[in-house]
Amino acid sequence: MTSVGTLTVTDGIACIEIDSPPVNALGIAVRTALWERFAEAAADPQVRAIVLACAGRTFFAGADITEFGKPMAEPGLPDLCDRIENVGKPVVAAIHGTALGGGLEVALVCSHRIAAPSAKMGLPEVHLGLLPGAGGTQRLPRLVGVEAALDLIVSGRHVPAAQALEIGLIDAIAHEGQLREDAFALARRLVDAGAPIVRMRDRQEKIVAARAHPATFAEFRKANARAFRGFKAPGAIVEAVETAVTLPFDEGMAHERALFVELMHTSESAAQRYYFFAERETAKIPDVPASTPTLPVAKVGVIGAGTMGGGITMNFVSAGIPVTLVETTQEALDRGLGVIRRNYETSAKKGRLTQAEVEARMARITPVLSMDALADVDLVIEAAYESMDLKKEIFGKLDRIVRAGAILASNTSYLDIDAIAAQTQRPEYVMGLHFFSPANVMRLLEAVRGAATKPELVATAMKLARTIGKVPVLSRVCYGFIANRLMTVRGVQAEALMLEGPSPQEIDKALYDYGFAMGPFRMADLVGLDVIGRDSTERSVRGELVAQDRLGQKKNGGFYDYDADRNATPSPIAARAIADFAAFKGVTPGAPQTPAAIVARLLYPVVNEGAKLLEEGIAIRASDIDVAAILGYNWPVYTGGPMFWADTVGLPLIVETLRAFEASHGAAFAPAKLLVEKAGTGGSFTRG
Repeated sequence: MTSVGTLTVTDGIACIEIDSPPVNALGIAVRTALWERFAEAAADPQVRAIVLACAGRTFFAGADITEFGKPMAEPGLPDLCDRIENVGKPVVAAIHGTALGGGLEVALVCSHRIAAPSAKMGLPEVHLGLLPGAGGTQRLPRLVGVEAALDLIVSGRHVPAAQALEIGLIDAIAHEGQLREDAFALARRLVDAGAPIVRMRDRQEKIVAARAHPATFAEFRKANARAFRGFKAPGAIVEAVETAVTLPFDEGMAHERALFVELMHTSESAAQRYYFFAERETAKIPDVPASTPTLPVAKVGVIGAGTMGGGITMNFVSAGIPVTLVETTQEALDRGLGVIRRNYETSAKKGRLTQAEVEARMARITPVLSMDALADVDLVIEAAYESMDLKKEIFGKLDRIVRAGAILASNTSYLDIDAIAAQTQRPEYVMGLHFFSPANVMRLLEAVRGAATKPELVATAMKLARTIGKVPVLSRVCYGFIANRLMTVRGVQAEALMLEGPSPQEIDKALYDYGFAMGPFRMADLVGLDVIGRDSTERSVRGELVAQDRLGQKKNGGFYDYDADRNATPSPIAARAIADFAAFKGVTPGAPQTPAAIVARLLYPVVNEGAKLLEEGIAIRASDIDVAAILGYNWPVYTGGPMFWADTVGLPLIVETLRAFEASHGAAFAPAKLLVEKAGTGGSFTRG
């Protein structure tokens, strides 16, 4: 096996360089190379200091997570870190690109760290349901202090070089383009100074300071209890960092390793690791190879400056792409621009943008009152009111205005893209780009492929989504596409179940305890009952509440009553409306239901709908469905999404339960053919 690591010595300073594209992941080849090169450097009396650097676009970007769950080939990362920390000579980590996870743990065992101005560092293991397993929870508190260490490890966020220097994570920032030179200069100064090397494990100043505040950990747990809900890794991380303060280093390391192994075997970590790969898989389209040419998108048009149009506009101008924003009246245009500016200025007040950046983004928006201004754009996204007649009219006009070869896209949430495309003479250049609200925040982008949509448009949408910070999921045409169609059945069953006895509070609590941020009735009150039910002409509980001027949180309560602080309590008015409507529908309340039964009634149909999406070819992969549910509807990521969760529960049990529901509640619960087949053959949606 050819080594991916080289060792060169110049005037007493060794440089160990790793070159393992694409991201110098710490797989067995890299670990072996580091192990051997550091042994050589330690044994060479001419080497007085070592610079550790990486070729390519990044420092070590993390562990090779394809090794997770497999027997660890030696040397393992913890042993490698021990070797580097005990090399007996100054070691300078020269960080560029990213130093993440195990990559940062390697940097932590070096005696000093210098970073390029654009470098970022972090310990993101929490997003995989894990904690740093090579000493990160023990060494980082010794370097930056307990509070900063807890913040970094529990959040998993990436820290830019300037902030890393501020908190003491690195010793210096190199001059632009001079990382190697500055790293060698630092190593030379260390040699010339002859100062003793203090291993990270031996640093005590920050640890002693933390012991004076033993309540820190309890306070941190309490302050983050809501964010930790359902996740196992954050609590384990706090426990591990606490051992850095309360136990000798070696005992703390042993406890960190035990917690890491325990987390590795949890269903939560398995789900989060599955999701990590699922999110990266969505852009791979079987019949659209990576070689498919994409269309240039240098200028975008957005029709509609309302909530969706404004958020969509922000995505593009934030990515440096100018937008021509179209509205029908000056008042609507001014209102939309005002909302966009306020959003950016709020970010500026929080330090996320400079005022100059705010102005630069606003300057990329060209507000107009006529679609004629869209003649030369590369992409138009229609974000008008959800009316088929209106969208057909708009696309008919766009067909006559917009240049040939441009992409015409609709942001429709439910409507037939093929019917919209039929209003043009170029259906092959029409597709759906369905953003989720708020469009400038939500990461999901459903790219809807019509019957005639060209492969080049699909390839362009997949690439463009990443450019604007979205995760693309490809859908074929159906009512509601993937996420909305999937989750509509949950809402339907919640409404039906409410009439059978369980209260909105019981239903919401069952789903909250499952892991959702809130249940369907709390969500309805938050959005507004008048908004959700405004297009319905059928009698409903929501309609009854709206008729009584109960619109949700914004006015008089809805399914719940609210105090001045918007704390929810059960509503006698809503209870009467539910009972009256149940009597009207002839529904007799049944026996009390357990939370588990409520979850099955509401979520097994979601799994069934996912199976239908796969059967019909609407979704390519079960993992795409999971990504859509997690990013579009905040399905708890530690369950892996509905299809991964279904495999966890067991498909035979889901089929059996659906058939029981079918017998008592009707054909809507009939199990999908694909679901029945997989259950019968021991198959799986997401395993293997």
